[in-house]
Amino acid sequence: MSGYENIKKHGFDKRTADERRELAIKAGKASGEARRRKADFRKTLNQLLTTPIDNPEWTPFLNALGLDSTLETALNMAMIKEGLKGNVKAYEAVARYSGQSDQTEATQEEQRIRTDRAKRARDMEVGDADSMEENIDNFLRAMKPTQEDIDSLFADDQEAEDEEDAKEAEETSAV
Repeated sequence: MSGYENIKKHGFDKRTADERRELAIKAGKASGEARRRKADFRKTLNQLLTTPIDNPEWTPFLNALGLDSTLETALNMAMIKEGLKGNVKAYEAVARYSGQSDQTEATQEEQRIRTDRAKRARDMEVGDADSMEENIDNFLRAMKPTQEDIDSLFADDQEAEDEEDAKEAEETSAV
């Protein structure tokens, strides 16, 4: 369901332009407050995580590794320590945030392709302006190609001809 169907059941279609404008202003203010609250939370959390600690258990160990003795590094070390004890959830969290993934490259590429196809299908259905602009740009580029585009086009053709000539020469020499 898209467009008008989404708002019809909420009565937005029955409101005047002034009422809709007032609601949009209220929504914008609430959105701004929520964004500021989330940004403040992240800022506070980052300040707390980078706070130096002087813990007799962690500080000598972290300093020996050449790391700063902060809450963040101690927390990371605690997760690693738990993972070493056999805590699978701690290990998975460490692996996930260290950039490791249980998916293979092929699986990730397949997922990217599926996502791209779904996006293009949605864009075609909805008539997305960005995709239409991109299609127009591609069309105009094709109508007035640069010298580089022409050279690369003929370079591909030349490579194909060279391969074909090499195959013919191989077949002729075998006879």
